[in-house]
This record gives sequence, C-alpha cells and structure tokens, in this order.
Amino acid sequence: MAEPSPRGPAPPLNPLAAEALGGRLPPLVVAAERVAATVMQGVHGRRRAGQGDAFWQFRPYLAGDAVGRIDWRQSAKSDRLFVRETEWEAAQSVALWRDAAPGMAWRGGRDRPEKRERAELLLLALASLLLRGGERVRLLGARRAFAGRGALASVADALSRHAPPAADEALPRHARAVLFGDFLAPLEEIRAAVAALAGRGVRGHLLQVLDPAEETLPYAGRVRFEGMAATETPLLLPRVEGVRALYAERLAAHRAGLAAIAGAAGWSFATHRTDTPPEAALLALWQALAPG
Repeated sequence: MAEPSPRGPAPPLNPLAAEALGGRLPPLVVAAERVAATVMQGVHGRRRAGQGDAFWQFRPYLAGDAVGRIDWRQSAKSDRLFVRETEWEAAQSVALWRDAAPGMAWRGGRDRPEKRERAELLLLALASLLLRGGERVRLLGARRAFAGRGALASVADALSRHAPPAADEALPRHARAVLFGDFLAPLEEIRAAVAALAGRGVRGHLLQVLDPAEETLPYAGRVRFEGMAATETPLLLPRVEGVRALYAERLAAHRAGLAAIAGAAGWSFATHRTDTPPEAALLALWQALAPG
C-alpha cells in the first residue's frame, strides 16, 4: 500500500509512555477488582478470597517472589529454587502477545504510528494496569513472568527481544491471554492458534489493530501494492476504486470470521484503528478482562 514504513530496526519501546497511558485510566477500577472478596469469588469460582489452598504446580523462583514462598523440600531435589503455586495464583497469570510479522511494520500515512508500534503501546499499557493490580504478566511463549509495578521496564525490554508464536504449551489452566495483531492471516491459522489456547482452559481476547487505509482503501487510479514480506507477490491494480466495494466486503467477512472464532472459544474480539486514541481501546480491554 502507499507510504510503507522504513524496513530498519523497530524504534525502542517507551515504557514510561505506556505506564502514563495506563495511569490515566481509573486506578480505582484495578483496586476494586483486586480487593473486593465477592468479585474475587466471582472470577475464580473459589469459596473464599485470598491466596487459595488448592495446589497447582511448582514453578521456578522468580525475582520479586517472597523468600517465604520458596518450597525448600522441592528445591532440595535440584540445584534450583521452586515456589509452590496454587490454583488461585495460576488464575492470575495473564499472557500477552503481539504480532511481530513484517506486515505490522506498516502505516498508511506519516501522521499515524505503525501498527506494530500501536500494538506494543497497548500491550505495555495493559501490562502496566495488570502489574498495578497485582497480576503476574508474561509474554506468550516465554517462561519468565513479571510482577510488581516496577517490572514494566523489564516487560518492555523482553518484548523488544522476544517474538513468540501465538501458542504456549506452558501456560497454566485458568490463565488469560490477550493477543494484539492485524489478524489478516488465513482464518484457519488463527482458529488453530486460538483453539490450542482455549483447549487448555485459557480465556482470552483478540484485538485487531489496523491502519484506517486498510479499512477504507482510499487510493485511486493505477496503484502497485507490495507486501512487507519478501515472499509476498506484488499486485498491480489499474483502477483501485473499481475494487473498493469488493475489498470492503471481504474485509467485513474476514472480521466476522475472527469474531466467530473468538466466540466459539469463549473469547472476546474487538478492533482498533491507529488513527484513534489508544485510551479507548485500553479501557475496553480492561473491561473485557474484568470479572463477570
């Protein structure tokens, strides 16, 4: 499409901007959902709030874990420290993923961010809210989890070096996942990725991030479209306006397919355009992750 982004390295992530974005949302929403015992019971289906007593698994000790949580008997069996994790705690794990495919490094105008840049901003802003609320955050496909408000910079650093697939065999049951991307890949590929997570009891949300030009196809005349990936074949259209209606129809059908995939898995689905403020999308995400 017109005005492709440079193919150089991605700009460094700005965790301070993401944290500021998260901070502009009502912090009481986070606090209320964290401390209200009745809400805790509703979310996790437990008879009482708190740390929970149903053993789920042993996991490696991570920076930020309290020393008192180390299970010394299990740790004595190897040269690593292990923490005893309960089912309630497993339910607090939120895995985040953003599409790192070449097509995300595109924008339809100099006044708009790349899709990848917006997806990363939203991911980090959501991570900020989750960390403030006491959630454990991890990147999908990565083993390390992050906790505590001061961990946002570490999340950003890990994101800049990590491009995991939309699958995670180690994600515990009852966890949640939020996937950011343009989701323009074939529906069957997306269905397989979502089904793999949902099959392990993971609840999730898909946020489709698109540039407005990808929705409206605002070009006219003879235009040559080139893919961001080397394997994509260029397409030359002699008269773009002649296919605009068909393009809109197919995009709507694809989006309906995404909504159907999410619905069948018990997930939620939403869209976001890069020419709109990120705050609205972030608030909608937070509400989608809220109990009930």
